[in-house]
Amino acid sequence: MECLVISLPHLDKMPLHQVGEYLDSNVEHQVIESVNWSEEYPYKPITTFVVAVSLTRLYVFFSVISKDLRAVNKDDMSPVAQDSCVEFFMQVPGSDEYWNFEFNCIGALNASHRAERSNPTRLTPEELTSVKRYASCGDEPFEEQEGTFCWDLTVSIPLRLVGLDGNNLPECIEGNFYKCGSRTRHPHYVSWNPVVGAKPDFHRRDCFGTLWFRKPEPVMESRPALPVEKKKSLKQRLLRLLGKR
Repeated sequence: MECLVISLPHLDKMPLHQVGEYLDSNVEHQVIESVNWSEEYPYKPITTFVVAVSLTRLYVFFSVISKDLRAVNKDDMSPVAQDSCVEFFMQVPGSDEYWNFEFNCIGALNASHRAERSNPTRLTPEELTSVKRYASCGDEPFEEQEGTFCWDLTVSIPLRLVGLDGNNLPECIEGNFYKCGSRTRHPHYVSWNPVVGAKPDFHRRDCFGTLWFRKPEPVMESRPALPVEKKKSLKQRLLRLLGKR
């Protein structure tokens, strides 16, 4: 699969929670819906993402509607994939390494870079801090809750951290996006680009999709964009379809 990473330099001037609102309402969402191990893990939360780039940072906005919600792990570098978790893996052209960024629903981050899965280089505390996060669930841990939950997470990754230059971006990078929760009541392992394997394994570079960089399209003066506050976010549209106002 492939998607476009739209260039939006003005995002750097916005608070991160406003970045999420802007991306939600103004940029096309991609859907994370490949259930790769359907016999053992059939559950599929409704999950989408938006990805954009500025001159200095890569932005990802995740939106989720799920049956349950778990955020036991509070600290960075804790096993956040056990919780209600979204993930972004990527590889820059010409690099032997790939990067994995894993976030639970309160923004706790587990991140590394590596050439082989068995030999990771963990991010330092300073590098972890440079990855900014805004979680709609807040930042305090909690035990698993049952029900129907709508939550989102906005993350901002410095380009220099992953070896990219905003003034000289490559034509594309490779990557994948995931939704998982290994210790939730409904364990699941869902991906944007399909993953092939006998058991859940997201560290599969051969299953990455393509993320293309491009400049934003010009806005026609005769058809100005609607103000953000007048647009319906994807979450609002999904909730309406589910019969919730």
